[in-house]
Amino acid sequence: MEKLNIGVIGVGHLGALHTKMLTNIESANVVGVYDQNLERSKKIAEEFQTKSFEDINELLDSVDAVSIAVSTKSHFDIAIKALTAGKHIFIEKPITETSQQAEKLIQIAKPKNLKIQVGHIERFNSALLSIDHIQLNPLFIESHRLAQFNPRGADVAVVHDLMIHDIDIILSLVKSPVENIWANGLAVVTDTIDIANARLQFKNGCVANVTASRISKSRMRKMRLFQKNAYVSIDFIEGTSEVFRLVDPSDENSQSTMMLGMIESANSNKKIIYDRPVRKEINALKYELELFIDAVQNDKTPQVTAEDGMRALEVAQTIVEKISNQQPFFKLTD
Repeated sequence: MEKLNIGVIGVGHLGALHTKMLTNIESANVVGVYDQNLERSKKIAEEFQTKSFEDINELLDSVDAVSIAVSTKSHFDIAIKALTAGKHIFIEKPITETSQQAEKLIQIAKPKNLKIQVGHIERFNSALLSIDHIQLNPLFIESHRLAQFNPRGADVAVVHDLMIHDIDIILSLVKSPVENIWANGLAVVTDTIDIANARLQFKNGCVANVTASRISKSRMRKMRLFQKNAYVSIDFIEGTSEVFRLVDPSDENSQSTMMLGMIESANSNKKIIYDRPVRKEINALKYELELFIDAVQNDKTPQVTAEDGMRALEVAQTIVEKISNQQPFFKLTD
């Protein structure tokens, strides 16, 4: 099969990583890069031995697909330009600034059978991939995504910058519509929300408690899933997961795991088993780009669709609106 001619639009920190990964994917031919900062564009092009385009339209005329890694505020305009030119797009998260913009991209892409994959990279974290053989049906989820302050990404609320990773994962795990959202948060060091907490209630009864902060002393990216007879702990930084399950003593599938004890009840006995699935050594960014190329070349549905990106964005928007409209918990009186 011929290589996919692809370009990268926006070669800041993340776009440079996209370029690096794509040059190491056998099925990709990196035709070139484009950035409004021409010096930066030339530097990255020289580093990865490709061409720096001074005109974005010239780049689009030379490729079949593009990876878009510009600032969130520019996602929509660049994506519209690429789709109108008939190009498949990989676009970093969040897909756009608003869900209305995301819907417009979908409306343009569908009739042309153009692929849109959204860069929700945590879907491809080793911790999640290591438990893809486990049937998950969580009824309570708790996630914490805490980071030290970094000006990069601070142009949007922490909900769109960090929390949206967990929103996307939770929506992919809970196969049920969101019914209610409660949220609070505040701006501390920027003009947008720096710390936020949201509680999502799903139609099937599942509840997710989601916290994100970019003003923490130390980093944390953990999620815990609770379901009948099982508890799963996911560490996205370490790329590992732990699984605790209640099973029947006769369950032959649990022989290779560690038994922690027994629970006796009036009706039956259960044994508690612990499993630490083998960590899958994988570069998440390279893997998601490989999947995008495969979707284009073999006419497959992308692993993270534009619809997925739009749903995550809709929830994020609602959370931001709830926080923006929140009333003070108390007020001083005479």
